[in-house]
Amino acid sequence: MRKTRERDLFGGEPTRVALFYSTHYAIRAEKVAGEEGLKVKLIPIPRHLSSDCGVCLRHLASESDLLRRILESKGVEYERFEDY
Repeated sequence: MRKTRERDLFGGEPTRVALFYSTHYAIRAEKVAGEEGLKVKLIPIPRHLSSDCGVCLRHLASESDLLRRILESKGVEYERFEDY
């Protein structure tokens, strides 16, 4: 059921995830991205990307550059972006 809702949110388009140094930054990123009108969702970090427990921010691949600029302008530190 969860995958269906995520598929609906992203319309079947390619997505990426942004990984953060802390959960605090991930939650802040979700807030600022949402305020800018981006479609985003916090999800558990996929095991193949990191063994850390935590969350990452799933977003449309086509909006990665915009998300990166928004995070930098708001002072939200991120670790990296990966295809998902």
